[in-house]
Amino acid sequence: MKILSIQSSVAYGHVGNSAAVFPLQRLGHEVWPVLTVHFSNHTGYGEWRGPLLAPDDVRDVIAGIGDRGVLGEADAVLSGYQGDPAVGSVILDAVARVKELNPDAVYCCDPVMGDVGRGMFVRPGIPEFMRDTVVPRADIVTPNHFELDFLAGRPTTTLDEVLAAVDEVRARGPRDVLVTSVLHADVPEGALDLVAVSDAGAWAVTTPLLPITPNGCGDVTAALYLAHLRTSGSPEAALASTASSVFAVLEATIAAGTREIQLVAAQAALAEPPMTFEVRQLR
Repeated sequence: MKILSIQSSVAYGHVGNSAAVFPLQRLGHEVWPVLTVHFSNHTGYGEWRGPLLAPDDVRDVIAGIGDRGVLGEADAVLSGYQGDPAVGSVILDAVARVKELNPDAVYCCDPVMGDVGRGMFVRPGIPEFMRDTVVPRADIVTPNHFELDFLAGRPTTTLDEVLAAVDEVRARGPRDVLVTSVLHADVPEGALDLVAVSDAGAWAVTTPLLPITPNGCGDVTAALYLAHLRTSGSPEAALASTASSVFAVLEATIAAGTREIQLVAAQAALAEPPMTFEVRQLR
């Protein structure tokens, strides 16, 4: 599979393309990374250096790939954090061009906006842009529970409410939805769910809630789910593989005692997911 991945990049650590590209390559996929920023490190450290690329520069890079006559070979477009609606428009233009050249290509969007405890951490206007303009154009979306609630316009506290919210989001365009970090009334204490929904049904995996919240896990999750879903054609299988690999990365990160996720150290679990968790069908 060939994937056009339009995301941020950091020299130190793993977020954006610096989190998504290696796992995809380790699974054997060709990735064309287009950078929206190139920072020294992720912004969670409070200070960083490096350029925020102008939307026209991002557009030029994509146009240059098009000049090679290969955009039609892309099987998927992947995007994550979008700090500026202008960059988001560049991404959507790229999606439209890829799909014009290859109608079978898909767009996977990780609608990064916020999280429980932190609230929204993107610029004003970005959440509404993601909800109203970007998500309806996506084929696959991977919000966390907090972001799902925003997209649906209401809080969800039960599994049935989560599924109803997913159905509302799917009715606007995306056919496949993966919801991460799901906490509902029936989740055991010290655990969380991942929920995958498609035209074929709905599935969930329950994993232990580890005492760690590193940056970049959402970027890895979106990349892995896209790869496994397109390779297997099965949301159930993609959910199982993605949950197992991400959990293994988190365990390796805890064992190493580091702030940055241990993608390289845990690469065997990326290439061959340990299939640690049971997937249960919800409907």
